[in-house]
Amino acid sequence: MNTPSASPAAPSATAIYAERRARVARQLGDGGFAIIPTAPEHLRNRDSDYQFRHDSYFYYLTGFTEPNACLVIAADGKSSLFCAPKDLEREIWDGYRLGPDAAVAALGVDEAFSFAELDLRLPKMLENRSVVWYPFAIHTGFEGRVARWLNVVRARSRFGALVPEQQRDLCAILDEMRLVKDAHEQATIRRACAISARAHVLAMQRSARMLRAGEDVREYHLDAELLHAFREHGSQYTAYGSIVAAGANACVLHYRADAAPIKSGELVLIDAGCELDGYASDITRTFPAGGKFSGPQRALYELVLASQDAAVAVTRPGKRFNDPHDATVAVLAQGMLDLGLLDKNKVGGVQDVIENRSYFPFYMHRTGHWMGMDVHDCGSYVEPTELGHISERRDPLSGELILNRPSRILRPGMVTTVEPGIYVRPAEGVPEQFHNIGIRIEDDALITDDGCELMTRGVPVHPDEIEALMREGAAAPSLS
Repeated sequence: MNTPSASPAAPSATAIYAERRARVARQLGDGGFAIIPTAPEHLRNRDSDYQFRHDSYFYYLTGFTEPNACLVIAADGKSSLFCAPKDLEREIWDGYRLGPDAAVAALGVDEAFSFAELDLRLPKMLENRSVVWYPFAIHTGFEGRVARWLNVVRARSRFGALVPEQQRDLCAILDEMRLVKDAHEQATIRRACAISARAHVLAMQRSARMLRAGEDVREYHLDAELLHAFREHGSQYTAYGSIVAAGANACVLHYRADAAPIKSGELVLIDAGCELDGYASDITRTFPAGGKFSGPQRALYELVLASQDAAVAVTRPGKRFNDPHDATVAVLAQGMLDLGLLDKNKVGGVQDVIENRSYFPFYMHRTGHWMGMDVHDCGSYVEPTELGHISERRDPLSGELILNRPSRILRPGMVTTVEPGIYVRPAEGVPEQFHNIGIRIEDDALITDDGCELMTRGVPVHPDEIEALMREGAAAPSLS
């Protein structure tokens, strides 16, 4: 079995990870001590593992991609890495290991040890600390391992050893740090978005080309096109399981690329993005399989696009995270009434549709989420300076009492998706020409000083431009 080679962070990036570790250390408090493990390997079947992917928190602080590793940071700024020891025999089978001796210089940590020594050394490191920090509810069983280390410290209390009195969630610190992306992160995400945008264009063009040739086109053909384009330009993984949904399948929000036929006259929804050097991209486009929108398809598509335009206009510093969603819903609500998806004699006007959530059968998700190292990235959606400002509302559909807190104020460096959609399943009173049409348009927005940068517009969104790039002979974009 071959595993991906794991190289240390580039020298120019070492200082970035060191500065992040220093920021963590400054927030641990007197006597604080942080433990950050990487992800475990997972068995796929029998003696084959799933492809390994590092833990995002761990990578954020180290730039290190090997399994069997753990980072510890003390409040005085000292950082120690535990990693797999050199083993020339195992490296023949599994690939290169950095090893503890090389880790100090390569990663900029203060000291490094064999991962096999973790259970021996951690209790000693925890002695006489006041607080132990680690990511809560991230790694199954890790809380128990911390408890075992603390029990070893407790057994030494007769010799004067003090046990940490508190355990605190390190995510509270790291989530805030990761929410605002630095220049290094922005550049990596921007490149991931460019790779993914090109992949979407190639998939669109392949769909039209195969149909023009009279070939049997399946969802997996377009999935294969995406994967090839991702890897061709250096992406290590998909950022999530790609959605390639033909026809009515597009009305299933988390549909996965499968074997359904793609037919001329239907729409295809692709929600796919690559991961590059630990950072995700996330793009959704909906396009006519054969290259030409029908009238009803274009009407719904232009409604979703108008709602995205409204959302993008309020995706800017000083606005709230919820503002793009509210802008989307206002446009969609009016459009649903105008197109007859909703009967105004039954649901009332636009404000009634919004207040009663009458739009929900056709639009049931939020308009965005944080994106970064994880496609659904960490970070609170509540403004931390206003946690005490609570209001109550009762959901008009479920009747549930909901506590509202002010949503996050957008700041430069945050990255959010903007992804309105509309999904029309056959139902009584729903115009038949719209049945089984699912549309979503998603872009990745970097909040800038005066607005936002849509990093994924290397693949067009306007219907005329989509039709143009799917015409015979249209050139695919190149990556500079």
